[in-house]
Amino acid sequence: MSSITLIPGKEKRVYSGHPWVFRSDILSVKDNPAPGSIVDVLSSRGRFLAKAFYNPASQIALRIMSLHDEPIDEAFIRRRIHEAVEYRRTFADLHSCRMVFAESDRLPALIVDSFGEVLVLQCLALGMEPFKGMIVDALVDELHPAGVYERNDVPVRTLEGLPMTTGLLYGEVPDRVEMIENGIRFLVDVKEGQKTGFFLDQKENRAAIAPFVKDRTVLDCFTHTGSFALHAGHYGAAKVTGVDISGYACAFATENAQLNQLSDRVSFVEANAFDLLSEESRKGVQYDTIILDPPAFTKSRSTVERASKGYKEINLRAMKMIRPGGFLVTCSCSQHVLPAAFLDIVKDAAKDARVQLRQVEYRTQGRDHPILPAAPETQYLKCGIFQILP
Repeated sequence: MSSITLIPGKEKRVYSGHPWVFRSDILSVKDNPAPGSIVDVLSSRGRFLAKAFYNPASQIALRIMSLHDEPIDEAFIRRRIHEAVEYRRTFADLHSCRMVFAESDRLPALIVDSFGEVLVLQCLALGMEPFKGMIVDALVDELHPAGVYERNDVPVRTLEGLPMTTGLLYGEVPDRVEMIENGIRFLVDVKEGQKTGFFLDQKENRAAIAPFVKDRTVLDCFTHTGSFALHAGHYGAAKVTGVDISGYACAFATENAQLNQLSDRVSFVEANAFDLLSEESRKGVQYDTIILDPPAFTKSRSTVERASKGYKEINLRAMKMIRPGGFLVTCSCSQHVLPAAFLDIVKDAAKDARVQLRQVEYRTQGRDHPILPAAPETQYLKCGIFQILP
């Protein structure tokens, strides 16, 4: 077994429970391990620390698979998959959840989402790729899906030295899969939709809006395929307008509204949310509740300042358009904008909008996207519910 020795003091990161070791933390490499292979990770004194897969081309050179000196083989993969599924069996609808959440399930860079009878898989690091066949076999034996589809069309794979690819891995997968989330029917485009086709991480947050939308007029910005908007309609909103810059997304959201007999109260507008908020604000349009769930405004630390300005702008505009006593549901999925920093952005926006906020809840991703306290990177989603005080 090839081994990699860490710089003195850098083993503290492993002891703390963080699953990554950076290239800059490596002191020496023994036996020239092939990129993607499993290696022993050693302290500067030669003590065994972990089993990890190694990619010298990545800044995250080592991704830890186990803190025990054990074989990383098919039996190991099956055990990890079983543990991930068993965890979700305690609380989740297995036909509507993230089944494997990468490092948080001790399967680095592996994502598996479950939609109805279909599983969608993403393998985002070189070292996990050789295990893909074993992973699919384990998932099939554990969950008996109708099909497994891979959505490995993610640019990060090119940084890992992997091709971008999509395709059927097992069984049959239709172009659109029907899923039920919180009692609402959704069509999911697992083959062409964003990421794996649907954003499951907001499932519990979407359920949390129920008391704040009933009998109210609601604006849902960055609606994608209508997930928050349809929840608002389902929970009794008087009128819901969903906004997305993508005509395809709006058409898809409209189909989802029809599927749930909500077309009379939920409609969708193809528009840039920034522009719509600005235009309607100038016209004096108001809503009882506004939901902001934008895509990540930054993918790196270097652009956090610019992203923060974007978040502040949309929150400020939304706050000015909410009737006194109404509610703002505001989200950020930018990993590099930390929870405390996002809350500061919202507070700054309230100051400039000259409104007083009351925090109702400050939430994160659902339980099927578990967080490792030792790895802040595993907590990326922020969802705040605030009332605009009269």
